[in-house]
Amino acid sequence: MAQTNINIRMDEKLKQEFDRLCNELGLNMTAAFNIFARTVVRQNGIPFPIALDTPNSQTLAAIDDVNLRRNLSGPFNSVKELMEDLNADD
Repeated sequence: MAQTNINIRMDEKLKQEFDRLCNELGLNMTAAFNIFARTVVRQNGIPFPIALDTPNSQTLAAIDDVNLRRNLSGPFNSVKELMEDLNADD
C-alpha cells in the first residue's frame, strides 16, 4: 500500500504531551494517528463523543442556588467550623 505524508499543526505543548503519552503506550505519534484514522473509517465517525461541556441538571441547580444565594453554608471562621458543618447531620 502506498504511503503519504500529512502535516498537522497543533500547539507545541499539546504535541509534547501527546508524544510523551504515545511513548508511554509504546507507540509513536504516527501509529497513534493511524489507529485513530482506522477507527474513524471502521466506525464511520469519530470514535468518541464530541459535545459541548454542558452542565447536568444537578450542576445547573447548584449554580442557581449560588446565584440566588440559596442553600448556602458559611461563611466559616475556621476549618474546624467548616468541618463541623460538613459533618453535621441535616
